[in-house]
Amino acid sequence: MFGSPPPGERFSVSGRTAKKPYAEENISNLLPRLEEKPVKPPRYISIYRPSVKCEAEKNKAQWKTMGPAKVAVPSPKNFLQKHSKEPKLPARRKEQDPKKLPELSVPRRTDRPVMGIQSKKNFINTNAIAVITGLPKKPQPIYVDRRQGDKYLLETSGLLPKYIKKKDYGVIPKYVTRRNEERERAQKEYETSILENLRKKAMKRLTDEERKTLLQGLKKNWEEVYREFQGLPVEMDTIPKKINKEKLEIQMKQLEHDIDVIEKHKVIYIANE
Repeated sequence: MFGSPPPGERFSVSGRTAKKPYAEENISNLLPRLEEKPVKPPRYISIYRPSVKCEAEKNKAQWKTMGPAKVAVPSPKNFLQKHSKEPKLPARRKEQDPKKLPELSVPRRTDRPVMGIQSKKNFINTNAIAVITGLPKKPQPIYVDRRQGDKYLLETSGLLPKYIKKKDYGVIPKYVTRRNEERERAQKEYETSILENLRKKAMKRLTDEERKTLLQGLKKNWEEVYREFQGLPVEMDTIPKKINKEKLEIQMKQLEHDIDVIEKHKVIYIANE
């Protein structure tokens, strides 16, 4: 059943032919081919390149001049000397006399107090007269709140009505008065704004002249729309013609409704914008 495979092919295990792993010879392969160079993607260029370049050119070499700088030439006498850049210490003060000591705020150990000073004042009699003629010391007011006799100062307890004796007792503070005035002013402004809004939104009655003028204007508009409606073609064979006809019919119906309402009611109110 199986014959020998053709040249360049061989049978596989399943009986099918398999190609050779190498390419077949072809005369077209002998022709020279052009080498295709890989196309490089465009180089990335920042969007800020022009601004950066302009700024660099503007600030480039601002210190350069036309030729050498015209500065004073240093004198040859002012050459760098040894130890000239080292920090100089302040001049040393003259030594103080070691025999002369600084003044002290406390007495020395060798100092002696002045002795022999006596006073003729009788301190016993002076103290006795001061005690006899002096007023007795008033005891601090206290209060007791328990049976055990626990005592507390009455002044700091808050039981004394000492605050009602102040000059400004019962006077409304200034900040409260100022706050009340601001609150009243804000309330008045709010009420004024509410009344203004209500007045703007209130209904306005049309006068007879305005009613007649409005009615004449509506009738004139109806006549213009009706004249345009009469000018339409008889045959409506396109969609734009049908749409235009429907639009004119709706306008005429609305105008007729408005004219009918104004003619029925002689008193008309409108809302302010």
